Amino acid sequence: MYSYKTSGTCSQMIHFDIRDGKVYNVSFDGGCNGNLKGISKLVEGQDAQHIIDLLKGNTCGFKPTSCPDQLARALEAALAKG
Repeated sequence: MYSYKTSGTCSQMIHFDIRDGKVYNVSFDGGCNGNLKGISKLVEGQDAQHIIDLLKGNTCGFKPTSCPDQLARALEAALAKG
């Protein structure tokens, strides 16, 4: 299980597992509960790099980041650690 402290978003933490390059058990602490539950279901079992490619750079209103962007950054950090 990985945990990632977010920055610049309403959510404070993201938790997830990566097995064989696939993402599982994504959950967010804080943020827009319904939307983040939906994102968690959509990415379940998906390839981590594919999720990064889809979500990286997504913004929220005037903010330079978003919860999906933070998920992409969290996945990048986890993949870099191996």
